[in-house]
Amino acid sequence: MSTSTSCNAKGILEVRWHGRGGQGAISSAQILAHAAHLAGFQGVTSAPTFGAERRGAPVTASTRLSREPLRIFSQIETPDIVIVLDDSLLECADATNGLKKDGWLLINSHRSPAALGLNGRYRIATADATQVARECGLVVAGSVIVNTAMLGTLARATELVSLEHIEEAIRHKFPAKLAERNFAAARITFESTLLQEK
Repeated sequence: MSTSTSCNAKGILEVRWHGRGGQGAISSAQILAHAAHLAGFQGVTSAPTFGAERRGAPVTASTRLSREPLRIFSQIETPDIVIVLDDSLLECADATNGLKKDGWLLINSHRSPAALGLNGRYRIATADATQVARECGLVVAGSVIVNTAMLGTLARATELVSLEHIEEAIRHKFPAKLAERNFAAARITFESTLLQEK
């Protein structure tokens, strides 16, 4: 089963992150950009979408990747990949809006892709990033931080970046002990991701 993802006709691959305030969507968008640069992408950008966010409120962030330098910073409307850090956002935040046909939908969920009952337009991957992050000690003020765990799902499903690239980007972002826990979450989630191609 091929799981790879390629850039669109303009040579750009667009990733949109959906999470809740405090889950780390913005940080994970930045870490992915760094990992992609390490993987050979010459153009990488990441950007948050700001509004009246507060802890727990829906937030989005984006990452663009290109083999050539990039100068595009607009919001992503038709992503190739959507990463959902909280599966309740599939309905309340319309997370799949604009996702390209046959694009990847990566969801933090304890359910299998088939059990989600989605319409079959997308390739779907799920992983219980919440459980993995909890086991790795990624809990801040009672909130489980799942963002780096979901980077493992992205690596497993899309093959855009390797675990080695993710590890280096995480080690650049966090102090050593925290980096160890975050990378452990990414690695475990990589191994436990369930895939369902269209």
